[in-house]
Amino acid sequence: MGLMGCMAIDVLMILQKGRVKVDSLEISGDGDRNPEPPRYFKRIRLTFLLSGVPAEARPRVDRAIELSSEKYCSVLHSLRQDLELETVVEGV
Repeated sequence: MGLMGCMAIDVLMILQKGRVKVDSLEISGDGDRNPEPPRYFKRIRLTFLLSGVPAEARPRVDRAIELSSEKYCSVLHSLRQDLELETVVEGV
């Protein structure tokens, strides 16, 4: 949940700075954990559901998610370096 909150704030701030109108953003997530202790996350999949974003802004949404995951999200960078992160965008 911390990862979803961190990335949501980043994405919204980046889109607002880029003057992209967003009515709402919901993020859901699921993941795969190591079967043996320690049961760390091996893979996390986040689904970003945006509404009110025009279709032509899709590249900017993708870029905002990329910037969050590569540069800004401190929660993601506090997790294991071998974590596989997958993102999906819906509603745009």
